[in-house]
Amino acid sequence: MKCVSIDLDGTLLNTEHIISDEDKMVVQELKNKGHDVIINTGRQYKDVIKIEGVSELSCPIFCLNGSMIFSETGETLYETTLSTGLYKELILLLKEFQVGILVYTNQGGFPCTLPQLRGRSNEEIQRMFEQQDYESILNLKDLKIYKLIAWVEEDQSVRIEGVRKRLNPLSSISCSSSFPNNIEITSSEAQKGKAIRRYEQITGVTYSEIYSFGDGGNDLSQFEISTLSFAMDNAPEEIKEKATHITKSNNESGVSHAIKNILALL
Repeated sequence: MKCVSIDLDGTLLNTEHIISDEDKMVVQELKNKGHDVIINTGRQYKDVIKIEGVSELSCPIFCLNGSMIFSETGETLYETTLSTGLYKELILLLKEFQVGILVYTNQGGFPCTLPQLRGRSNEEIQRMFEQQDYESILNLKDLKIYKLIAWVEEDQSVRIEGVRKRLNPLSSISCSSSFPNNIEITSSEAQKGKAIRRYEQITGVTYSEIYSFGDGGNDLSQFEISTLSFAMDNAPEEIKEKATHITKSNNESGVSHAIKNILALL
C-alpha cells in the first residue's frame, strides 16, 4: 500500500484557506485506488475539521505535528504531551526572548491558536499575549499540553533564530517552523515523520512507498522518511532544497499536479 501525506496550510489549502475542487477530487481518486491519504498538519483537530471539505475527505488526521493521531472517523489513536515541569521551563525561557506565546491544550488554545491570529493587527495580537496569564493555565482540570508556539511579527523573523539556538540543546522537545516567524515546540515524540511510522505500527500496515507534500520546516521530518517528497513552489528555498521534487504552488493545485503528472498515481 502507498501513502500520500499532505500538509494543510500553504500546501493543500490555497491562500484563501480553501481546498480546490481539483485537489478534493484527486484525494478521493487516490483513496478509491486503495492508497492511504493522510492530512499531516500543525493545526489542532478542531481547527482542521471546520475547514470546508476536510470532513468529506474522510482521511486520518495527524495534528500538532504528530502530537495527536486521529482515525478517519475522529477516534484518537495516539497522543503525546509536554509535562507541567517542562511547560514552566519553556514559558520562562520564551519570556526571556520577549516573543508571543501560544499554548495548545486539550481545552483549547491560549490566548488562541495560530489560525485565529489571522486578520488581527499586530497591536491587537501583542495585547492578547500581554493579557494572557500563562501560570493560570496550569489550574485547568485534567489539563494536557500538546504544543507551544513562539511567535514574532513577520518583519522580525530574524529573532526566531535566537530562540531556536536556545531550544535546540533540549532533547525532550522537538522544534520546527510552520512559517518563518514562528517556532512550534512539541514533545520529542511529536514529528510528522514519526507520526507516519507510528500510524503504521498502530494499524499494522506497512507502506511500500510514502509520498509527502509540504511547504514548511515542520514538513522536513516527513520528507526524510518519504520515497519522494514534494515542496510547494510557494515554499521557502531552504525547504525546496530538502525535497526531491518541487511542484506547483498551493494556488495552482500543486498537490494534484504532482500526483497526476509526476507520480502518475492516477
